[in-house]
Amino acid sequence: MSFRDIDEIIKARKDNLLLPMLEAIQARFGYISEANAHYLSRKTGIPFSRIYGVITFYEMLYTEKKGKYIIRICNSPSCYLNGSLNLIKFLASLLKIKSGETTKDRKFSLEITSCIGCCDKAPAMMINDKVYGNLDEKKIRKIISSLK
Repeated sequence: MSFRDIDEIIKARKDNLLLPMLEAIQARFGYISEANAHYLSRKTGIPFSRIYGVITFYEMLYTEKKGKYIIRICNSPSCYLNGSLNLIKFLASLLKIKSGETTKDRKFSLEITSCIGCCDKAPAMMINDKVYGNLDEKKIRKIISSLK
């Protein structure tokens, strides 16, 4: 971890917009550590409490390292009505983790999320930036196996 990377991010963001800077820090380090958030606060003058508030408000910003594959399974009404709750339980059992956790090998993180914009393909999930729809246990098992 190098604070020089954060200095470069700040320098590139002449507008001093917080969210894009946090996204860039996370893209560089995989998450936003408390030390990096404090450093950003000192360098920009943005209060640490505001920075931390933004990090914890947005579901896609992390304060801890996540797995190589971040699985976001939708549980919005459309997905829920099409069986997402059972698929969430299946995924948790398959990966041996609960929502919000990461596997010991740091390969998978599981998150339950609201709408991912795929109501026409419900139930759906995203793994990193790829969307998978019309899911069932067989499809999920095949997808996860292909990533192992």
